[in-house]
Amino acid sequence: MPIFDGHNDVILDLYRPRPGTERSFFESSPHGHLDLPRARKGGFGGGFFAIYVPPPPTAETPSDHLPDPPYHLPLPPALNHSYALQTTLAMAARLFRLTQESNGQVRLCRTANAIHECLTNGVIAAVFHIEGAEAIGPDLDELEVLYQAGLRSLGPVWSRPNIFGYGVPFAFPASPDIGPGLTDAGKALIKACNQLRILIDVSHLNEAGFWDVARLSDAPLVATHSNAHAICPSSRNLTDRQLAAIRDSDGMVGLNFAVTFLRPDGHRDASMPIDVMVRHVQYLVERLGIDRVGFGSDFDGALMPQAIRDVSGLPVLLQALADAGFTPAELRKLAYENWLRVLRLTWGE
Repeated sequence: MPIFDGHNDVILDLYRPRPGTERSFFESSPHGHLDLPRARKGGFGGGFFAIYVPPPPTAETPSDHLPDPPYHLPLPPALNHSYALQTTLAMAARLFRLTQESNGQVRLCRTANAIHECLTNGVIAAVFHIEGAEAIGPDLDELEVLYQAGLRSLGPVWSRPNIFGYGVPFAFPASPDIGPGLTDAGKALIKACNQLRILIDVSHLNEAGFWDVARLSDAPLVATHSNAHAICPSSRNLTDRQLAAIRDSDGMVGLNFAVTFLRPDGHRDASMPIDVMVRHVQYLVERLGIDRVGFGSDFDGALMPQAIRDVSGLPVLLQALADAGFTPAELRKLAYENWLRVLRLTWGE
């Protein structure tokens, strides 16, 4: 069955590859996690293709080198708006060119019906998502332009401050209740996204920001790539109270495959049993219901479990879930039907 995925960072990996890891999306590579041949092998039907603006080349991203727990890293510095806008446009252009050069194998989708058509016809469905709204100014003009260009999903913050909020620092063990919530500009951004019917991704928001979104938004609450704090007490994961709010809004959570957000000990160690991923899915289903859980891999943005390795390993997870008792109908919901459901609620048809 096709798998629709809530988050990948392949555009970042293509835009700014590490030295010696340059590659084409259209050729199988030993580098990265996601390319077209491996996607076909793994049954990848599409997902949210994130535009994440990395820090300038002279700076490091804290999540690249997480220490052994316990740790509590400070938020990295805010980005310059001009740099963020220029980089966002360049990365968006890379996404658009990827679809244009795919000979019909990848399609930029603006509606849930378009995604369903792609999944039915074996075309990879790409949703334009921005992770961290640094490219958008306080007047929100850029939001309008990006929407017209195809933006359909937005995380107001990554784990760093911007004019809209503060993000949650990388910390383990830690509650996500760290720092203040949305700014006035952030609250206006939420309202504007509701008006445009842009999905609001609460991943990377601290708990105060999460509750601001829950109070202000009239759309389902969606965490595209987050896990259960009760199993892995990372600041990036969702508490039971947050999961209850997502359930009550008829939203959903996409399981993040990053080992540091899966492992109960928080270690950056890929040699973990796939049963840990199954436990998170089972827990999320218990708390949210079978209609509100999916996948949000974080391919090309995190260390994957050895059992998965890359997008070609998706069938391994489906088989593990089947072995744990999930029925074929339930697996279809986890694989793609739940994403279509929540996107229809958020976007309309």
